[in-house]
Amino acid sequence: MNNKWLEKNTFHYSEFMDLNLLVEKKRDRKIKISLCLPTLNEEKTIAKEIIIIKSELMTRYPLLDEIVVIDSGSTDNTKKIVRAYDIEFYDADDILPNLEKFKGKGENLWKALYITKGDIIVYLDADIKNIHHRFVYALVGPLLLYDNVKYCKAFYDRPIAIGKGRMRPTGGGRVTELVIRPLFSLFFPELTQIIQPLSGEYAGCRELLESIPFPIGYGVETSMILDIYGEWGLDAIAQVDLEKRVHRNQDTKALGKMSFAILKTFLNRIEKLGILDIKKDTFNEMIQYYLVKDEYHPDTYKIDGLERPPIIEIPEYRKKFNIK
Repeated sequence: MNNKWLEKNTFHYSEFMDLNLLVEKKRDRKIKISLCLPTLNEEKTIAKEIIIIKSELMTRYPLLDEIVVIDSGSTDNTKKIVRAYDIEFYDADDILPNLEKFKGKGENLWKALYITKGDIIVYLDADIKNIHHRFVYALVGPLLLYDNVKYCKAFYDRPIAIGKGRMRPTGGGRVTELVIRPLFSLFFPELTQIIQPLSGEYAGCRELLESIPFPIGYGVETSMILDIYGEWGLDAIAQVDLEKRVHRNQDTKALGKMSFAILKTFLNRIEKLGILDIKKDTFNEMIQYYLVKDEYHPDTYKIDGLERPPIIEIPEYRKKFNIK
């Protein structure tokens, strides 16, 4: 396999540290940039993310035009904290209320396209403990400086928290290495050059993001890569090394549910592409077991594989953005 893309389209965040240059490029192109933070009970980390990003990339350097939070129904203080910092907060259910309501990260990301005004949209997970404004400017940099790049993903080392103040230096990204990389190796070996396809930090041009479907759940990152690659080619994608990301880690059962959703999304995509003819309908339930008083009980997680269509097909979106 040719690794030409890996050499050409892989960057380090230090290549985009000249924020004055990025602001100048943004002004020259007369575009706006939006940041979306999808949330669900993120009271422990959301304030720090907002403070750092807003102070560095809105007040000090006017790179961002807005920060919006799209919430999935938090029951903690996420909403109160966000509004205390004068940041737009939306409950996902209140956006496009005439549509059927769903819960999921992909749902929040999709609805952010309707709420935001940017020509470039940056998505960041809201649970980043070592947040730094490089998580935004480094993703925007390739989109501003290279005409071919329309979508940019982050990669990094992912230390695992193993106790109070204790970190294991490597070992994150388990679903990537156990699920996605083997699947890419089987069907799309060229996509194995994307170091962390499931990273929750990425930026894209609106013209691209509005033209692809969004699964409502965990499969959204996988589908994005496959759809962008299929429509615009690998050269439209870039990746940036952010060095390190610290966040909360999920247990094995939670990762199993995530893997199930990703596998279902992947199979749906390759069947639509005509790569694989699946003779039997797949089931929608992930069945795990837990032990209670020496007896095993099934724990069923259901996913219907629902996805939103390209938002450019939604009449309310077309009207808002004056698309004929």
